[in-house]
Amino acid sequence: MNTFGADLIRSLEEALAHAKGEGPAIVHGSLTPREVRKQVKLTQAQMAPLMGMSLSGYRKWEQGARRVSGPAATLLRVIQKEPEAVRRALSSS
Repeated sequence: MNTFGADLIRSLEEALAHAKGEGPAIVHGSLTPREVRKQVKLTQAQMAPLMGMSLSGYRKWEQGARRVSGPAATLLRVIQKEPEAVRRALSSS
């Protein structure tokens, strides 16, 4: 079997283990943009630039028209814990 085939089988085994709740996957609890924004006491207009998006796009998250996933969910967690760190990082660019 070639390397691609072995990698494919291994990735499918990992996906199956993850679906069963096994393996090293890290699962974070749910987090909503509105909860984070209120916790750090920001308006939607202040939160949108921290997330690197337009105000209308951010509002769609809060209204449930768009789903938060991947890097955006991670950024929400960082904002929740260290909003000033995100502000500093964005102001230096």
